[in-house]
Amino acid sequence: MKKYELFTIIKPNLDNDEADKVVARVEEIIASLGGEVVNCDKMGRKKLAYEVQGFSDGFMVNQIVCVPSDKIAELKRQLKLNDSVIRVMFTKKECA
Repeated sequence: MKKYELFTIIKPNLDNDEADKVVARVEEIIASLGGEVVNCDKMGRKKLAYEVQGFSDGFMVNQIVCVPSDKIAELKRQLKLNDSVIRVMFTKKECA
């Protein structure tokens, strides 16, 4: 499995508990695809540089995940289907 960095912005109109449930759901999706979350950094509610889907701020979460490379497309598809997620950035992380 390869390491990836998953940066997610969650809708700001959710309260903290609902945002935590969205993060837990993302972790469940990763586990169901045979991956694991190595590190999860919930950065909280932050102002965005520009509006995304009409929102000027959002809950930001940065996760380091290990996922089989053949499951990446399915993970991206599942994240797009989640209505609470407004933006996702997914990058390959260099292993040291």
